[in-house]
Amino acid sequence: MQDDCGKTVPYVSPHTPSRMTIPEPYSIKRGTISLMSCDAEPVHTPGCIQSHGVLLVLRRGDLTILQVSENSADHLGKAPDALLGRSIAEVLGGEHDTALARFVEQEPVEKNPLHVFSIEFSIDATDAVDAQAAAPPDPRGPLDALVHTIDGVIVLELERTGRAQNRPDYYALVRKTVTRLQTAQSLRDLCQIAAEDLWKLTGIDRVMIYRFHPDHSGEVFAEAKRADLAPFFGLHYPADDIPGPAREIFRKTWVRPLADARGAPSELVPLANPDSGKPLEMTYCALRGASVMYTEYLENIGVAASLTLSIRRGDQLWGLVACHHEQPFQADFQVRAACELLAQVVSLQLVAAEQREQLEYRLALADVQRKLVERAATEGSIAPLLQGTPSLADAVGSDGTALFHERTWSTVGRTPAQADLDALVAWLRTRGELDRPPHLYVTDHLGEAHPPAQALRDTASGLLAASLAHGGRSFILWFRAETLRMVNWAGDPGDKPVRHGPHGPRLTPRRSFELWQESVRGHAVPWSPADIEAAGLLRVALMELVVSHAERLAALNQELQRSNEELDAFAYVASHDLKEPLRGIHKYATHLAERAAEGTDEESKERLSSVLRLTVRMDSLINALLLFSRVGRTGLRLERVDGNELVAEALDLLGGRREETRIEIRIPRPLPTLLCDRVRVREVLVNLISNAMKYNQREARWVEIGWREPTSATPLALYVRDNGIGIKPRYFDQIFKIFKRLHGRDEFTGGTGAGLAIVKKVVDLHGGRIWIDSVMGEGSTFFFTLAPESTA
Repeated sequence: MQDDCGKTVPYVSPHTPSRMTIPEPYSIKRGTISLMSCDAEPVHTPGCIQSHGVLLVLRRGDLTILQVSENSADHLGKAPDALLGRSIAEVLGGEHDTALARFVEQEPVEKNPLHVFSIEFSIDATDAVDAQAAAPPDPRGPLDALVHTIDGVIVLELERTGRAQNRPDYYALVRKTVTRLQTAQSLRDLCQIAAEDLWKLTGIDRVMIYRFHPDHSGEVFAEAKRADLAPFFGLHYPADDIPGPAREIFRKTWVRPLADARGAPSELVPLANPDSGKPLEMTYCALRGASVMYTEYLENIGVAASLTLSIRRGDQLWGLVACHHEQPFQADFQVRAACELLAQVVSLQLVAAEQREQLEYRLALADVQRKLVERAATEGSIAPLLQGTPSLADAVGSDGTALFHERTWSTVGRTPAQADLDALVAWLRTRGELDRPPHLYVTDHLGEAHPPAQALRDTASGLLAASLAHGGRSFILWFRAETLRMVNWAGDPGDKPVRHGPHGPRLTPRRSFELWQESVRGHAVPWSPADIEAAGLLRVALMELVVSHAERLAALNQELQRSNEELDAFAYVASHDLKEPLRGIHKYATHLAERAAEGTDEESKERLSSVLRLTVRMDSLINALLLFSRVGRTGLRLERVDGNELVAEALDLLGGRREETRIEIRIPRPLPTLLCDRVRVREVLVNLISNAMKYNQREARWVEIGWREPTSATPLALYVRDNGIGIKPRYFDQIFKIFKRLHGRDEFTGGTGAGLAIVKKVVDLHGGRIWIDSVMGEGSTFFFTLAPESTA
């Protein structure tokens, strides 16, 4: 197996009897890959650590050393070859070995490094026990042991921090800062207090609160520094300065120390875990080696050491506390713990500070929302809400508002033209934001996400859109016009020099950080959290009114359905009761006709014949009415039916007529399986095929039975096509009404005119629809579906 450079390394695991070859893992010390993107560097698996400590990877089951940093002799007195495959007890001694094993089993150390103990070594000793018993301790001080577990292994970091004997009271310092943070009246106050107190606690040259923007660029939002340093406050930095993989690590961890950016890293031996063949995941390691891009970046701005803390809103990264020092600086685990606690407190206070900052604005928006909902409830519609005061335009701070409701646009203020609004809504329907909570689309630079909107920047650089109904049938769109603004960058954000090395070209950080100004166009004033929250709450309130209105319509439809059912029942009973007297009339008329055969004049005979003919027709009409009412009174029995069998059964029922008409039956391709009521749909096919046979005067007659593929919006459609007499378009709707005939009673072998009405009722019961495509003199095609269409 080869890597990108064609290199291979042998690998033999004590747990795997076979020999295999694996790719050589990445190491920042070797720089074995070509980096042409800031996101390409595997910062979570750097293969190296910072050299002021030593790292050991232990097998969890027996505490055997699987990997160790190459600088182990500097701190433990033993080179990697003397440690690999040995028990950690031979390094720590029995007491610490037992304490480590107990700590790992009892404490929450999964992806959570915790301090377990401190231990002293003598680099002149041959083993740890002798080191503590006979040799003098290392003058550099003890090693602090941090431990965590990940991917089934134990990661033990022994860090020589050289901490002072007289430590400050970190508890008192943190408590004081927490009290100050609680007094902050705004987000800016909160961040400035945090910067100042962390600067005092750490003694670092510069502490900055760095705030991310939605596009992952950011700005220095607050700062505390040495008096002689140039300010960075207000400067912006492009997204590539803190690339995606680094942001993801900061989202998972709270603190990231870098003691000496110029220090040589120490590589893990071996680079791959011999049990798994994988590189060590070092996201949570305090000693994790720094990214090549990051150390060069710090060098370019004259920084030797850094301490970075995460600030989060929920599980999302809001910003960072970036601490920079011009000389190497080691923050021991207690300093880091104090800083981490403050970062967590700032994160918790963040939302409260933002809410306090916008409280007055939120209250004003809430009052507008209350009045709008009251008006909508009173008027029974949301359409008039764009008129009067307040209107939907006042629901959030906007330059213009458009409402799309009941297929009509209403606008107020500065908005795009209707054609542009139609195009914008069509684009919004293709996006997923409106289909998932909070069902809003928010942007302050619409032209970047939707290039056609670049021409609309005078009215629609900013867009806040809310969907008021499922399927995109109603929208509220709030717009903001373009606001030209100047951005102060720390150096040209497009300056990305490339250096050529032994492994090809590699991107390097920019070297100039002089003030670089950019004029930004196509952007509006960003929507505030209060704007977005107000839009979401108003959406929910208006949707409840829309749903309430829909429920009233549903109740009316239910009442209408009940009335229709009663009419069906009445029609059934009435027609059933009419059959008995009709049979009596027919019987007596038959007797009279038989007696009148002799001795009765021709006029009387003709009248009796008319009575008989009319009773037969009346009986046919009553039978059709009974059948029509029965379709509405009985439910469907849905099952999966082979469409080919269904057509075959229908054709069998029409066998005699097929022979009479000598009609050709065409089935272009096998029919699919259908979910339907077998008997009812067979009746539909019998009616449609029978009509196709009947209404045809050609010498060569044919009927085609086929189907059309379903689409995302329409279900599968069956069709019956013929080359018959055709139907005029003005009759397309009338032919589905009961007892409606387009020809004389005796033309085309007669009929009651109920067949297509029954067909439509069966199709409706399936949730489908039926329609016709016909040309006079050429033929007709009846299409029908057996499932509802999509509302999207």
